Amino acid sequence: MTEVKLGEGDSVERALKLFRRKLQKEGLFKELRRRRHYVKPSAARLIKAAAALRRKRKKRQSRED
Repeated sequence: MTEVKLGEGDSVERALKLFRRKLQKEGLFKELRRRRHYVKPSAARLIKAAAALRRKRKKRQSRED
């Protein structure tokens, strides 16, 4: 569980900003976006393979330059 402790003179806006920053750092927003819709395992494999192919092509092209 993520916590933000307020000091004596800290404002709520500052605490919210720190809280959002911590969540961003932990990757929570990315995880929520990823889990927004169910992806079948076969579709997930296809997406993963396509991403690997893009990385491979990009790496090959950068070596050629």
